[in-house]
Amino acid sequence: MFARVNSFGVQGLSGFAVTAEADISGGLPQFSIVGLPDSAVKEAADRVRSAAKNLGFAWPASRITVNLAPARLRKTGPVYDLPVLLALLCASGQLPSLNERFAFVGELSLNGALRPVTGMLPMALAAAETGVTHLFVPAENAAEAAAVEGLTVLGASDAAQVVAHLRGEAQLTPAPRQPFVPADGPDVPDFADVRGQLAARRGLEIAAAGGHNLLMIGPPGTGKSMLAKRMPGILPPLTQEEAVECTTICSVAGLLPSGSGLVGQRPFRSPHHSVSAAALAGGGASARPGEVSLAHNGVLFLDELPEFHRDALEVLRQPVEDGKVTVSRAAATVTYPSRFILLAAMNPCRCGYFGHPTRACTCTPSAIETYRRRVSGPLLDRIDLHVEVGPVQYSELAGSEKAECSADIRKRVIAARAVQTARYARDGIRCNGELSGQLLRRYCQPDAAAAALLQTAFDRLGLSARAYDRILKVSRTIADLAGCEQIGAAHLAEALQYRSLDRKYWYDK
Repeated sequence: MFARVNSFGVQGLSGFAVTAEADISGGLPQFSIVGLPDSAVKEAADRVRSAAKNLGFAWPASRITVNLAPARLRKTGPVYDLPVLLALLCASGQLPSLNERFAFVGELSLNGALRPVTGMLPMALAAAETGVTHLFVPAENAAEAAAVEGLTVLGASDAAQVVAHLRGEAQLTPAPRQPFVPADGPDVPDFADVRGQLAARRGLEIAAAGGHNLLMIGPPGTGKSMLAKRMPGILPPLTQEEAVECTTICSVAGLLPSGSGLVGQRPFRSPHHSVSAAALAGGGASARPGEVSLAHNGVLFLDELPEFHRDALEVLRQPVEDGKVTVSRAAATVTYPSRFILLAAMNPCRCGYFGHPTRACTCTPSAIETYRRRVSGPLLDRIDLHVEVGPVQYSELAGSEKAECSADIRKRVIAARAVQTARYARDGIRCNGELSGQLLRRYCQPDAAAAALLQTAFDRLGLSARAYDRILKVSRTIADLAGCEQIGAAHLAEALQYRSLDRKYWYDK
């Protein structure tokens, strides 16, 4: 007897259709799974056998062959347990033939219970694209899969409920599709608690409004980390498209909590400085997404930037520049999205007090040079805004005047992003930080006074072509925050101020 059941797998961030074909033939009892399975898929034979017996199904005393088609794509993980079991029940006559528009995904425990699997959202998206109407999943994955329009998702706690539904004995209730509602504001500290640091606050606002990368440099205790932790509070809310992208990455990485739907707020990733290059960019046997992809549509915060391994910092070049990262491993080559705001903080030297107004630096000139050179010129050139964070004055700390709150800053950021969304509606980008090439020349034309100022700065400061582009992008964002259609001299002058620290600290010979 022969039977087939529809299922799905995941490669990178994309789901693909898989057909579980089961054949029961004469010969000595044997159970084999073919179709380029990995170890977890091969182990399905034991899980399926135990689940079938514990659920009261008859186990065929024959030669059983299961093929997971197409055989050219590697099958990974335990997601095929449920479809393999159903294919065997159909092939042995214990279950009628299944509707071709039904698909099944789920891991089996030895008693037949269904356990949640990773990568459910991309599989559900692939199911909707291929014409599947009903998707049977573990109950914990139902809310995630139900985020896909045009798909009836049926969650079950064990395989017996799925079989009862297919036999018409007890119907499963479709999971309700929850409308996407972005988080009103993440539960993070407020900018109202920050005293002083007006330049850093302004830089963070510009970075949030235009999607720009930012480096804060200053002595210890000046509030660099404190400011960074407040950055999520001023970012604009996620769009539904961005939420699907973030949820897909979290789902594939296994970081999505059971029973949750679409992610409602932008990610904020802050890896320790001991993180490896593979953990940042992605890797492992299955080419999992790394920190640069987990921060997609959000913030990647690197505290104590020079303390990161040099190879880890250099691996940031491609994702920062291109908004995507390609991970090549023996099993697969996968491209993940990685468009994030790079937010970094560092001290000006190893002891941290170079240039401090009251404390003397204990580092030698060569030690200072060595410490700064840990951040390479090419990486520094890819950071749009360089902000110096100085010591806070006593009067600012002791004063009773409250600073501007995150909610007010967020309103200006949202207004600036709305202008950019309307401007780039036909260009496939979302913010000024993504501008490049022809779009940069089209939308970032300075007026005569600003153009003359830029030419003077370019000649005197020895700016690179990349720095020139990034100054124009930042100027465009400053103009958007000011509600101006064209980049003026004031906007450009402010943007130039954020490109001075690399000359002060790196090229001060």
